[in-house]
Amino acid sequence: MKPFKLFFFLFWVIFGLFSIMIHPAMADELEKKVVIYSTHPESLLEIVADEFEKKTGVKADFINLKGALVDRVRAEKSNPGADVMYGAPSSSYLELKAENLFAPFTPSWADKIDPLFKDTQGYWYGTIQTPVLMFYNTQMLAKEDLPGDWSDLADPRFKNMLIFRNALSTSARATYAALLQQFEKKGQMDQGWNFLRALDVNTKKYYGSSSMIFQAVGRKEAAISFMVLNSVVDNTVKNKMPLDVIDAKSGSPVLTDGIALISGAKHPNAGKAFIEFAGSAQTQAMIAHRFNRFPTHPDAIAQAPDWMARTKFKVMDVDWADLSNKQSAWIQKWDAQIKDSSKDKK
Repeated sequence: MKPFKLFFFLFWVIFGLFSIMIHPAMADELEKKVVIYSTHPESLLEIVADEFEKKTGVKADFINLKGALVDRVRAEKSNPGADVMYGAPSSSYLELKAENLFAPFTPSWADKIDPLFKDTQGYWYGTIQTPVLMFYNTQMLAKEDLPGDWSDLADPRFKNMLIFRNALSTSARATYAALLQQFEKKGQMDQGWNFLRALDVNTKKYYGSSSMIFQAVGRKEAAISFMVLNSVVDNTVKNKMPLDVIDAKSGSPVLTDGIALISGAKHPNAGKAFIEFAGSAQTQAMIAHRFNRFPTHPDAIAQAPDWMARTKFKVMDVDWADLSNKQSAWIQKWDAQIKDSSKDKK
């Protein structure tokens, strides 16, 4: 073979292999766009979408739905408006998988991911580990006065010292449900609901966004809250807030933010390509450095910021599969009957 022809032969071989790495659909042609429903912040989505478009030429349209994501995907079952669900905890994925709202897909990196962070049948995969920890304003409380565990938050000494997220937050919904499950496992559901009522008595206010929570704690309106760890780190490092986390004795819930291909997606090949890209070690490592999000991919963890390795916390024992069947009903009851029930009605 002549050198000129050999050059082009090798070029197309390499290009073909590169294309396979980008989208496992291989011979399937990518659609011109992919639509993503997510709970991730828009700043994160913009960067991932831009990098994906550079890599594939496919335009990524995203909508940040926060706590409404699950209901939106469910409502559009017969006519999906999105191709990919990106973000929200594993309990939401387990819930929607049971309703046949996802299509199975196996990206090239699937075998790298720990079984704790993926569906055994390939319907969804975790791309981010999200610990939810209690945190406090270090200028308001000394370490010896801190709650040692979640159960301590119901103690009357913490009245009006707590502020929390409302039910619009997927991480808050999962956390309230995980706390309640600890009582259910002991056959103490009545005590669990009583705990949430006592927690409500001590809660000064519920907020609709994490930024409002941090602003309130920063203004010393209340001393204690809970939030995903990366947000606490962001506000400590970037915003110079006097915050620190509390390592609860019973552990803290660690959510797995996932990704899945929506069943009946209008752009399935582009959707598969986006999943391939978003879960790759390169993308997870980028997100770890830019947004302080814990990766699930071991190769990305090896490249993650140093503070991730330094931060130690106990993981709460949560049965996420079981919780997925109960979370919605529990949160509806909490939202309707418990939240703000202790406050004076005007």
